[in-house]
Amino acid sequence: MDMRDLDVADSVLDLVGNTPLVNLPRIGEQSPCPIVAKLETTNPGGSSKDRPAITMIDEAEKAGLLKPGGTIIEPTSGNTGVGLAIVAAQRGYDCIFVMTDKVSSEKVTLLEAYGAEVVVCPVAVAPDDPRSYYSTAERLVKEVPNAYRPNQYHNQANPKAHYESTGPEIWEQTKGRVTHFVAGAGTGGTITGVGKFLKEQNPEVQIIAADPVNSVYSGGNGRPYLVEGVGEDFWPDTYNPEIVDSTIAISDADSFSMAHRVTIEEGILIGGSGGTAVAAALEAAKGLTAEDLVVVLIPDSGRGYLSKVFDKTWMANMGFSKCEGLSVADLLGSESNAESELVYVAPQTKVRHAIETMRQHGLSRVPVAKGEMPIAAAEVMGSVSEDSLMQKSFDTNDLLDQSVEEVLDPALPVIGLGESAISAVSKLENSPVLLVLDAGKPHALLTESHVMNSEIAKQHLEENAK
Repeated sequence: MDMRDLDVADSVLDLVGNTPLVNLPRIGEQSPCPIVAKLETTNPGGSSKDRPAITMIDEAEKAGLLKPGGTIIEPTSGNTGVGLAIVAAQRGYDCIFVMTDKVSSEKVTLLEAYGAEVVVCPVAVAPDDPRSYYSTAERLVKEVPNAYRPNQYHNQANPKAHYESTGPEIWEQTKGRVTHFVAGAGTGGTITGVGKFLKEQNPEVQIIAADPVNSVYSGGNGRPYLVEGVGEDFWPDTYNPEIVDSTIAISDADSFSMAHRVTIEEGILIGGSGGTAVAAALEAAKGLTAEDLVVVLIPDSGRGYLSKVFDKTWMANMGFSKCEGLSVADLLGSESNAESELVYVAPQTKVRHAIETMRQHGLSRVPVAKGEMPIAAAEVMGSVSEDSLMQKSFDTNDLLDQSVEEVLDPALPVIGLGESAISAVSKLENSPVLLVLDAGKPHALLTESHVMNSEIAKQHLEENAK
């Protein structure tokens, strides 16, 4: 059959791009100017990463860096992997993707569904650590025959893809009326490519990076945060700071809250990084006029975050939600407002000093974590307990002089600051100490004594027991 006169794409790759713009009238109701979203969710792989995936592979093939039957290896939080997997499926390549353990399980399963191999690495390690996902990817490239790493953080085909497609689309769709462009910066490819194109058309267009708190783009030191696929702990070559006019830092809590708002109020299911971008867009719109037009890029759908951002149990455990009635915060009392109250030991702490810390604070177990307060949940490495250390002392003569990272036990069970007291009592039956999280960050330790010392708690629990 001659299909040339039919409206049928030759392959799924021909469906990448030409994503729509949609107004956000409810979210932007109080904004002085329109806020419209560029929905990259309509790409075949569900994200903006489909665009650079094609361009990077095209460039590699032209340069002879990727040969027939080769293997694509890339560290990715998921979306770039999906884009590359789609290209690989069309062109006959194998794929190995390296991801951090903070990435949602759906993303791992999704990549495996495309036939890719996924290697998971810890997030709370330095980029140059052999266990990091950057280092692991480099090792695999050396070990696997005929391997090619697109290296999205350094490959200039990444921003080129957005310069050649996303930017022109936005300019054409807005008839050149766009005044502000807001997008998250991960590799920096989107904001650099789009920003360069828009500024070439109109140097007055403002390019604004939406960034998680702790990411280097907004002045952080790269310590872990919970929003996936945006922000960085180093400066990629694909990010051009000269193109970005300003950067707005958004917390995990505000990102997740906005993701829920956009989903519920606009009927557009977006993820945490989309929430980061929209929250920054609302902030950027303050002080503008009715003649301005803010375009915010939504990088992907919320379907990849159903087990986290949209899971009530996860949100509660991480301390992002508040129950009705008596909560963990009520059990903690005044401690719930003092970040410095969290008792923990660093991994290099000697066992003898860890024991002293536990006895000083009347605790049978304490967390082991990196960094100074406020620490991130991903910086909690495990725990140590008096009972476990006593058991291990029978097998080791110099145990007291060892560092606690050599004798780690599993991490303490967690509970959210806003979870119910009933839930806390239930969890305390299985563990004498719980790690309390507030907005995703370790905040305090909860023990049975907090329940016993709370008259309100005892009365409330007695009433519920009747």
